[in-house]
Amino acid sequence: MSNLVIFQYPKCSTCRNAMKWLRSNGHDLEIRHIVEEPPTVSELNELIDNSGLELKKFFNVSGEVYKSLGLKDKLGNMTREEQIELLSSNGMLIKRPIVSNGEHVTLGFKEEQYANIWGS
Repeated sequence: MSNLVIFQYPKCSTCRNAMKWLRSNGHDLEIRHIVEEPPTVSELNELIDNSGLELKKFFNVSGEVYKSLGLKDKLGNMTREEQIELLSSNGMLIKRPIVSNGEHVTLGFKEEQYANIWGS
């Protein structure tokens, strides 16, 4: 079907479910380990813009790194550029998986959303 880039974390069951769904629907995947190879600042800017979502949606707010850094209280005082730099520097802060074909972007895994965007 199409070639998609997926930023994922191997221990994440949501990521595994997303990859399984995408493969079963005929997509070839370029897999990027979100910790070892997080999106760059320019990639994040493009992903955020193409997703139509607010920047704050890209933060893994339930993650331990987010909580240990006290970001809930700090993000409001940071510029967009500072937030994107932070995400780019630590893939564990990023909500996952992120799937993109260069035009459309999905964040997380919801089967209905995937069917609407990545369905055959």
